[in-house]
Amino acid sequence: MAQNSQRLLTSIDLLQLQQQDGNKTRSVGSKRRFEQISSVEPQLYQHEPVPLFEKASAVALRVNKHHQPRIEPNRLKASIISDAIYSCSHADNTEAPSQKPHLSWKPSSSLNPLLNLSHSRYGLPDQLVQNLASLGIEYIYPWQSSCLLGRGLLDGDKNLVYTAPTGGGKSLVADVLMLKRVLENPRTKAILVLPYVALVQEKVNWLRRVVDGVNKDVEVSSQIPEPKRSRWPPSKSVRVAGFFGGSRSRTTWADVDIAVCTFEKAAMPTGNLRRNTQLLAKWLNARFYESKFKPIAIDEYLVCENLIHPASTSSAFFRLATQTSGSDSSHLTTPSRTIHASMHKELRNPVKNAVVALAVETACEGYGALIFCGSRQACQSTALLVGQAMPDCDKIVLDKRQDVIDDLRSTLVGLDAVLEETIPRGVGFHHAGLASEEREILARAYDNRIISVIVATCSLAAGINLPARRVILQGVRMGFNTIGPAMLRQMRGRAGRKGKDEIGESFLCCESGELDDVMQLLKADLPRVESSMKPEKRGIKRALLEVLTVRLATHRSSIEEYIRRTLLYHSMDRGELSHWVEDTMQELQSLGHVQVDATGSYEATPLARATVGSCMTPEDGIFVHDELQKALRAFVMDGEMHVFYMFTPINIWGIGEINWRIFRNEIERLDESSMRVLEFVGISPAFVNRMANSGKQLPEDDEVQRRTARVYRRFYAAFQLRDICHEVPIPHVARKFEIARGLVQTLAQTCEGFASGMIQFCEIMGWGMLKSVLEHMSDRLKAGARADLLDLARIPFVKSRTARVFWENGMQSLRAVAEAEAKDLVPLLLLAQPKRYNIKKAEDERYQQKLLLKCEIIVEAANRLWCKEPVCDLGRALKADESPAQEQQMVIEGDM
Repeated sequence: MAQNSQRLLTSIDLLQLQQQDGNKTRSVGSKRRFEQISSVEPQLYQHEPVPLFEKASAVALRVNKHHQPRIEPNRLKASIISDAIYSCSHADNTEAPSQKPHLSWKPSSSLNPLLNLSHSRYGLPDQLVQNLASLGIEYIYPWQSSCLLGRGLLDGDKNLVYTAPTGGGKSLVADVLMLKRVLENPRTKAILVLPYVALVQEKVNWLRRVVDGVNKDVEVSSQIPEPKRSRWPPSKSVRVAGFFGGSRSRTTWADVDIAVCTFEKAAMPTGNLRRNTQLLAKWLNARFYESKFKPIAIDEYLVCENLIHPASTSSAFFRLATQTSGSDSSHLTTPSRTIHASMHKELRNPVKNAVVALAVETACEGYGALIFCGSRQACQSTALLVGQAMPDCDKIVLDKRQDVIDDLRSTLVGLDAVLEETIPRGVGFHHAGLASEEREILARAYDNRIISVIVATCSLAAGINLPARRVILQGVRMGFNTIGPAMLRQMRGRAGRKGKDEIGESFLCCESGELDDVMQLLKADLPRVESSMKPEKRGIKRALLEVLTVRLATHRSSIEEYIRRTLLYHSMDRGELSHWVEDTMQELQSLGHVQVDATGSYEATPLARATVGSCMTPEDGIFVHDELQKALRAFVMDGEMHVFYMFTPINIWGIGEINWRIFRNEIERLDESSMRVLEFVGISPAFVNRMANSGKQLPEDDEVQRRTARVYRRFYAAFQLRDICHEVPIPHVARKFEIARGLVQTLAQTCEGFASGMIQFCEIMGWGMLKSVLEHMSDRLKAGARADLLDLARIPFVKSRTARVFWENGMQSLRAVAEAEAKDLVPLLLLAQPKRYNIKKAEDERYQQKLLLKCEIIVEAANRLWCKEPVCDLGRALKADESPAQEQQMVIEGDM
């Protein structure tokens, strides 16, 4: 075609031509009329119409206004996306989607003073209002004001259940109500429950900025003492901390005013709260408020066979795609835009071609794009494709991207080879296979507009708040399954967040063979409100066990009263529920969790208290109890393998399946002590060998087989845990066991929380000797190192391999590190890197400067830790310039 050999004129080119003619009309960023373009570039439009579908009518093409980047010969070229204009009379009456004005609603108090958070009706402290304003929240939306001013809500006299679309401002309503109650009542504590660790960490940081300098309204008095278990004296400041699995924090419930935690830490008894929320309001006796307000309208599109259809015409498009007879052309639909076919073999697939074209178009406009893929491998391959088609950037942006690469290179896992190639092109990927440090660096780079495109799995949709101008879904499958309507809404909800973008677009790209799945997905309803205590979810057993353990209920009548206050009571037949509760109580008695005394009262056994205290389910408590009893009879003390097995979590789904060939190789390397551990826990080397030769998976048809499979999975994961504690770098462990390095890190973090639960279990059961053995290894597990490095591992950035390099080069104590020069530690950090990098001299100097800053932090932290040692009791007195509140918050942050 003609345009392949002719450079397209951009809006800037048109402006220069107009200025030459004396016309000073501003056209940069404005929509050019078809006549205006065709008059300057007539040769580009003298071609045959492009067919839009196999039976679709011909349309005329209009070249898109976006500037195409300069493409190097050895790189891909993203396909052009053109607006489609009807060739028939409908063209005069139809407005192209890209011409529609996109308006976002901005709140203001000019018409309604109640939209200002400083209004006296809300009763918020001035400092809190100022902090929110500094974060970009000075005014609120009318629905938020109406919701907050509902009768009894600000006073805490009434519960509230409310719904709003994604990005509509739901979080702020909850934050205002929570902060007001905590500030006005010194005895009040709040729990904020979020589904993912990343969201917990993000929310903790945000809340700490909100409450900075804000004091409680009530004077601290000896008449209102802090709980005895608190590590801090009474304080007027608001203390915020996060609680989640794998956290190294020593902060307790008594130390905080606001606890932000994940579901398992909060022991939430409800499931997904999506539809039928009025039932939830009835259960909580709460005021119900529903808002459908969207501050930013999100345009949704379906992309199939390089054609872009607005969501409003998707139904007609489905009819077109599924019809068997093409004689009737009245059902045909015309797309709003079309993507040109690519000349590159890598982009011959229409879905890949569409994804790359849409992402590059967004980046050329200076905005961010999120691409969701179905697997980790697809994320990396898509990131490489998009990166090869991205436009060039200036030196300032390139330097910032080099800083991102340096940050990734300095992590414990090193720099990923794919990221090393895609980051300079402005593209990154984000999935569970990356270490947490990598994910944080990439998220920060995207949020700061250093990189323009993030390719991610569905975990990013609800796991972290990274809004984008455009969200692109590469297919409707995540792994082997089709995504659900709730996840689809989460993904689309990343587009066009207020304060980040003024426009939001989502594109669902699919092949023609997936249209049936897409149609079912778009028509599917969101999940209804359900209780996690339902029979199939087995949550009531744990709920009743907790109630009995804390003695909230001890008789049949009090148990019935508790059940009447659950969501399950409002959503299940009463007679069936009564019989089911009775069966559950009998099952708890048969498992040894509950006893009945002579008066008919229920009493929790030590096993029940240990199970609840360790945050386990009744079934998991029985399994752990049996394993620990085996260890009491024969604990292998002349090796470490038994302890590593005991510290390995019993539920390790998602961390990786067993590779039987690797399992067999590891068994062959075990010494005599570890072989005895195999025998005691029930591992058969002959069975492992048969599984390695057959290539089959573990049978799990009955309860016995499931318990056996749990033992084998647990021991296989214990090999990974052993290598971590023996200071093997995480990338090496990942390569050895052929799993992602992020999964190895997840295992290590999960083991820390599980180890604390095991120690607690032994303490409640009265097994003091076994508790001492496990405690001895707990610190090693946290440090990821042998016993001689535990002191050094307390220093930030000095863990595992890095601590060993410090030790071998004379830095064998906190004092030695504290007295060292920061520049002398830079070579040690270079030695500790998991692999060597071939980088240019200029980049090496920049990288060493970043390492020098990290070394300064290491020296400062070592000084602080050394001054807290018993031999330097005066160290704390030297910090007289720090207020108790500052020190208290600093330690809580250090614990995190």
